[in-house]
Amino acid sequence: MPKRTTHENASCPVARPLDLIGDGWTLLIIRDALEGVTRFGQFQKNLGLAKNILSARLHALVSNGMLETIPATDGSSYQEYVLTEKGRALFPVIAALRQWGDAYLFDDDEVRARLVDRESGRPVARVEVLAEDGRILGPETTAVTMAAGRPAG
Repeated sequence: MPKRTTHENASCPVARPLDLIGDGWTLLIIRDALEGVTRFGQFQKNLGLAKNILSARLHALVSNGMLETIPATDGSSYQEYVLTEKGRALFPVIAALRQWGDAYLFDDDEVRARLVDRESGRPVARVEVLAEDGRILGPETTAVTMAAGRPAG
């Protein structure tokens, strides 16, 4: 089997995260965790994933600080997987991916899962990239530059 390419030293903030979340199963685990799934058995039931693969993905997510394990909230001997701040920060990524999939991968009359506002029950507004002054940006109105440090804001 060919050795997998790593992006750990890439200067691109799109490439580097792919080592952590570029696997489809990993994104589906994050999706489920964002929806409140915490137990190994729940993840396995939802995803239909082999135990060894699920175990490896969960271990990687814990090792990389996106999930942490805590004692089961019901007092049983099980452990639960909960999102860290780093894991919860993937919510806009998952929301945007949902919206892209909804727009481009389903027929109009096809039933699909939708992300809605719990308070109103209405669909969530489209995820957009905004300039500091609130303008909607796209590929034609942005550029990639090299810079040190984290962006302001």
